[in-house]
Amino acid sequence: MRNRSKFTIVLFIIGFMAAVQYNTVQNPKERDTRDIWAIRNELAAEKQLHLELLSEIRELDKTIYTYESSEDENTRHALLETVDKLYEQAGMTDMEGPGIVMEVRPSPESIAYGMPINGISADLLTRFVNELNRFKGHSLEIDGKRITTLSAIRDINGKTTVNGLNIATPPFKIKVMTQTFAESEKLYNLLLASSIQDDFYLDNLILEVNEPSEHIKIRGWTERFTNLYLHELPEGE
Repeated sequence: MRNRSKFTIVLFIIGFMAAVQYNTVQNPKERDTRDIWAIRNELAAEKQLHLELLSEIRELDKTIYTYESSEDENTRHALLETVDKLYEQAGMTDMEGPGIVMEVRPSPESIAYGMPINGISADLLTRFVNELNRFKGHSLEIDGKRITTLSAIRDINGKTTVNGLNIATPPFKIKVMTQTFAESEKLYNLLLASSIQDDFYLDNLILEVNEPSEHIKIRGWTERFTNLYLHELPEGE
């Protein structure tokens, strides 16, 4: 009789756990309501991130191998190449390559009605840069001022500034350089389909996006780079 009671209790526990598990599977707390295309887009974004990380890992492995397999003079040369590449990635050097040149200018209606021509607002310029940042692997110059991770877009005394320098009253140019011409074409189509041009129009401005070019030039960071942490040791130490 005791064994039968124990067996009954065990079966009750197993049945209760199975019922809870079934109810959890059938009625999740947060139901995923996304359609198949939303899931595919998220998967594509994750795959792109994975490819970018693999590319960076391969590049770092290549640099490490160069250091380990080179003699002293070759190691010094490899180190200088790495430094030059880091300066380029940080936006400290002038660059040439495929890209898109855009022009920000007053809307025809504002000119026709004699409305005052105001400069671009810091909020609109920030939204535009964020829109571009959806497309990775590009270099950006706004009104001759290079945008880097150190750049700041601010409103100072009613003037929009980049890197502490005033943005000119429209018209002025924006240049975006990509790694390949195919990426420039993709970015061009992305900008044409984006609502960012409507945001410019609401501020009585026109964002004119020219077709991709095989060759554009953008400037490097013109401000002095301050090194706060790294110090060169005397030779021999």
